[in-house]
Amino acid sequence: MDFSKLPLTYTATVEEKHLDFLQHMNVMWYTHFFDMATWGFYNKIGFGRDYHRGDQGSFALEQYTRHLAELRLGEQVQIFTRAIARSAKLWHFMHFMLRERDGELTATTELLGIHIDMRTRRSSPLPQAQAALWDRLIAEHNQVGWDAPVSGVMKP
Repeated sequence: MDFSKLPLTYTATVEEKHLDFLQHMNVMWYTHFFDMATWGFYNKIGFGRDYHRGDQGSFALEQYTRHLAELRLGEQVQIFTRAIARSAKLWHFMHFMLRERDGELTATTELLGIHIDMRTRRSSPLPQAQAALWDRLIAEHNQVGWDAPVSGVMKP
């Protein structure tokens, strides 16, 4: 899979604090890195912290992570993000974590987000501009030349 057509949404280096007793990155840090990539992605597309500080926002509903190769001390990672699909209130996207030195795919996570009216803290339809943004991203990301390796366990 060529990730060069997808946005790079987070980079990090595995530090001592990220290691468990097996001397590889502990699973909780994958979640942290993927969360940072989510906000990196959201900020790149105009759906970031500023959007979420108003009357509109989003919550995470589901996450499915696959660990494919271990990461060790000092290794650098890059995370790329792909928009998959959406409905009126939900969107499905995926992060791909690569080890920078050899480009190996080390983990993926698939997420389902939901749009929220922050005044009521209940789900609400995406505003027209945000729906159009997701539609554009999904169309662009579908042009990468390969099918997203989705789990099949979540759909918007």
